[in-house]
Formats: sequence, structure tokens, C-alpha cells
Amino acid sequence: MIQRTMLILLLCGATTAASGDDDVTWSKLKPFFEPPAEFAGQFGAYHSPLKFYDGTPVKDGSDWLRRRQEILDRWNGLLGKWPELIEHPQIERLESMHRDNFTQHRIRVEVARGQILDGYLLVPDGTGPFPAVVVPFYEPETSIGTKGERRDFALQLSRRGFVSIAIGSPGGDARKPDVAGTRLQPLSYLGYVAANCHNALAALPEVDAKRIGIVGHSYGGKWAMFGSCLYDKFACAAWSDPGIVFDETRGSVNYWEPWYLGLGDGPNRKPGLITPDNPRTGPYATLIDEGLDLHELHALMAPRPFLVSGGSEDFPARWIPLNHSVAVNNLLGATHRVGMTNRPKHDPTVESNEMIYAFFEHFLKPQKE
Repeated sequence: MIQRTMLILLLCGATTAASGDDDVTWSKLKPFFEPPAEFAGQFGAYHSPLKFYDGTPVKDGSDWLRRRQEILDRWNGLLGKWPELIEHPQIERLESMHRDNFTQHRIRVEVARGQILDGYLLVPDGTGPFPAVVVPFYEPETSIGTKGERRDFALQLSRRGFVSIAIGSPGGDARKPDVAGTRLQPLSYLGYVAANCHNALAALPEVDAKRIGIVGHSYGGKWAMFGSCLYDKFACAAWSDPGIVFDETRGSVNYWEPWYLGLGDGPNRKPGLITPDNPRTGPYATLIDEGLDLHELHALMAPRPFLVSGGSEDFPARWIPLNHSVAVNNLLGATHRVGMTNRPKHDPTVESNEMIYAFFEHFLKPQKE
């Protein structure tokens, strides 16, 4: 009975967020939620999420809930089980200023027991509650538009009526993350931080707690992916060119590094590609040995929608692993939950970002009657 109730709640939440498929925004998005003909129905050599690890097929929603838990248990067993989440993380507003059509608050937010991060909270003018997004990156200034170009997701989404919270690397150095004394792999810990930021937003009176998403680019995209896949209260997610599966031929898809999934008990490996003299380490090595890949985490999103904003690392052929998430959603009776846009280079473009903003407007904002 508990599993059936969980499935109904997941499906109802996703259906509400995805309603209004005939609106103008959806007409722009829909083509990106269907794989190109050359990749449709292709699944590659990836182990199907719709088969238990012993090979037993998943036949229905109840089976999927058991399989979903099996995936979570295996990955958490390797990467470390999260500490208890903070139900109402503290947010201290230090100073505020009005920008455009929102108020920007410089904040300190509790992301783990004993760990506080500096960041920004952007709140639109008007009467809420508003949908909201968590925006992780190396540092929060990029996300609010005071540094860099076309990575200012918090700024742009708040201009469009979203509350946003922008945070940076725990400890200030992405290659030396402060995991607050936990035994978690750093990338799983970043997911835990994202989950607590979700809870911080959900506790605010300005925020609609059922309409909170997450978005990030590159390193922030990896962070957003692990946060949304491992914490099912995120309503939806957009990941900008993080490298959505393991690929040891590409230096930027570097999950093997000790600041992501390769942290072991011995000396850290030297940064760079895997070689015989610089081999895999930590849980990453076990994941590869067992034939596990990130498509299993993607499947945990179902039936929640997600968008891959692909660039040089996530090119059209990445639809092959994404098709496994499509298959899970089909089993659950959910359509158009998996999307991907593509651009030639890693850097976001005006066009790719517009699709990210349209994605959140469609899936997080209440549809007009």
C-alpha cells in the first residue's frame, strides 16, 4: 500500500507540472522531447533500468518502485548514504537590494549540520508563492549575473518570476570540497547540499514548495544532476552539458577525479585521463567494474521531467542512454518527460538558455486556465 501511494503521488505531481501541452511554450519545447529518428528506440549496451540486477524484468509501477529502491541502495552503498536532511535549514539575510523586478538578498544558508554557505536569494516583486530554482556553480556571483556570461541562470529565471537561490562550492574550491566530515563521495555530498537548499526554499512563504527545480552548467550541471536524481522532491531539473554518462575518452566528463566519484582511501590519483599509470580509484572504479552508469540515476527522475542542455560533451548520440529513461516513463504512463537540446560547443548560448527558461516556465509555472 505504501509503494502504491508513493507511485500515485509521483505521477500526480508530474502530471500537474506538465499540463497544458497545447500552450505556446510547449510548442517550442516539444520537438526536443522526442529523440531524432536515427536514435529512437536505441538502447546501446547500457543495462536496462527496467531489469533488476539479477535480470528479472520490471513489469509494472509496483515493480519499478522496488527496482528504483534497488538502484538507490546500490549507488548509496558505493557513494555513501546521506546524513539526515535538514527539514528547515536556516537562511540569514545579510543585506538586500532591488534589481530590475526582484529583490536580491545576500544570504548565509545552512547546507549541512555545522556548515554554512554564502550565497544569494533572489525574490521577484509581487505576491507569491512563486516557483523556485536552486542554482549551484563554482561560486554564486556567476549565477546572479555579476560575473561571466550566459551562466546567470538565477538572474534570468528571477526576472521571469522565479525565486532562486545561488550557491557555490563548499569550502570555496571545487577540487577540494569541504564535505563537513561526512564519508560521502564529493559529488554525492553536493547532491546532499542541493537537497538542503531545496528544503530551505520550500520553507519560505514566498515559495511554492511543490514547484522547485534545479539547474546548473558543467560542474554545476553534474551537481544539479546528482541533486535532482537523488532527491525526489525536486519537481524537475535542467543539466547543461555535464557529461550525462561516463566517457573516459573526454577529459571534461571526469567523474573519475577524487573531487567527484574517485575519492579512495589511498593517495589521490593525478588529475587527467585514465591511463595504466594513472588508473581509476575509489567508488568510480567499482562502478565501472560492475558495468553501472549514470543512466540509472537519470531513471530515478521518472516521472519527473528533465532537460539536458547538451553541448560538446552531451551530443545527440546521448539519446541512446536517455532512451532508457524514456522507457521507464512509458512504463509509468508518462510522456514527454525527457528532453535534450544540442549546440556544438560546451559554452551555453542564448538559444540553449532560452530553452532552459522555457522548460522551467512550462513545467514549474501553473498553467493558465
